[in-house]
Amino acid sequence: MRLDLIPGDVLVTGAARGIGAAIVGGALAAGARVLALDIDAAGLDELARIHPGGALETASLDLADRGAVEALCADRGIGVLIHAAGGVRGQRPKPLEEVEDDEWQAIFDANVTGALNLARALAPGMKARGEGRIVTITSGAGLRPSLTGIQAYCASKHALVGLTRQLALEFGPHGITVNSVAPGFLRTSPDYERQWEGYGPEGQRRLVEGIALRRLGTAEDIAHACLFLASRQAGFITGQVLPVTGHPFP
Repeated sequence: MRLDLIPGDVLVTGAARGIGAAIVGGALAAGARVLALDIDAAGLDELARIHPGGALETASLDLADRGAVEALCADRGIGVLIHAAGGVRGQRPKPLEEVEDDEWQAIFDANVTGALNLARALAPGMKARGEGRIVTITSGAGLRPSLTGIQAYCASKHALVGLTRQLALEFGPHGITVNSVAPGFLRTSPDYERQWEGYGPEGQRRLVEGIALRRLGTAEDIAHACLFLASRQAGFITGQVLPVTGHPFP
């Protein structure tokens, strides 16, 4: 079965590497025009080098800046939003009483505020067309405590799950679906690579052996799930969180 993405450009955040870059590649392969966003300008330059041609446009901006997001999205004709930006912003676990306000807010801005600003900016156009797809990237940490041990990461992913489900209810009458993909542990960024190394050989072995398929997921595994939810074939699915974890539980 060939997936048919709905009409309009595909906007991908967190696009410079990892999951976001894999989503960009998959959307381009499906024949879409893609607007790739990331705060990492150098990473976007490399992405454009990998995917030359006129179908990819890149832009570097802070998704927590509502005005910048609205200016960029105005009159774009975007049919699909896949929000892959987020993560732990280079932070490490520490006792709650040592967590600073700016550290907490940085993670919420990356994981939740950006999704809010984008959905708010794109909603009028999607409603006017009577069709749209929004896919967020949450985590198993949005369904249970987080293996990262970072309080703000866990809380922000739970918040993003809640936002996803609430927007699905609000946007459904306008033909807009809102779903989420919840990856298991992936080695797709320097932050998660440090986490992996911190487990040590025995901890790494236990982690992999605890996965039914006995392997870690890849960025492409997550991209495939996101692009399915962005397709016409997923038109009667909304408000759902799809774990992509390699085992039968989040």
